[in-house]
Amino acid sequence: MVGIITPIVGITTYIILATIGLLISFFSSKGPDVLHNLGRLWSKIIFKAARSKIDVRGQEHIPHGTPVVFASNHQSQFDIPALYLAIPIQFRFVVKKELFKIPLFGLAMKRAGYVPIDRTGGKKAVKSLRAAVRRIKSGTSVVVFPEGTRSPDGKLLPFKTGALLVALKSGVPIVPIGIKGTHKILPKGSLWVRPGEVQVSIGRPIDTTLFQGRDAKDELVRVVRQEIARLID
Repeated sequence: MVGIITPIVGITTYIILATIGLLISFFSSKGPDVLHNLGRLWSKIIFKAARSKIDVRGQEHIPHGTPVVFASNHQSQFDIPALYLAIPIQFRFVVKKELFKIPLFGLAMKRAGYVPIDRTGGKKAVKSLRAAVRRIKSGTSVVVFPEGTRSPDGKLLPFKTGALLVALKSGVPIVPIGIKGTHKILPKGSLWVRPGEVQVSIGRPIDTTLFQGRDAKDELVRVVRQEIARLID
């Protein structure tokens, strides 16, 4: 029953909470923060419906008073509610711009202040990258998935450089995050939810200003991937 009920509960509660959040966002300057907090509430409901538990370690490593880029592995769509519950500060997801075209979902993301990225290449991609850098420098912490997609088997995929480039160009710390267990709850390509336990491990921040020179981007990718691999091992 969990496999059937959880998606129904997730969609229904999302529609209700997103509608409430959108109405508030049009009348209050705190609308984005309200939408984010409603996202946390939705995540708690999802975990309860799925009869799943979450264990979070390393929250003390999150810097306060400065924006950061959280870099996480990506095993499942269940990573989204897991990160909402694991990260105790306001943040925004960096997502591909195509998702903003989805009715209600796209509008809610826009009003919440999610950061769109154009992955088609060329001038549009560069423009979206610069916009993301400006958002981070202005004080917005973001979550990126350097793998670029969900892992089909839960194992760590090669990293794409673009996701971490925003941190390098912003000069803000990268906080690595390792997620375990979400792949078993909701594998890629499946809508059937299984009860399980999720472990989210938050690592120590990585100072991006230490990476200089021609190989800075590749070296940063290597270090971040190595740290995330350690967290999920």
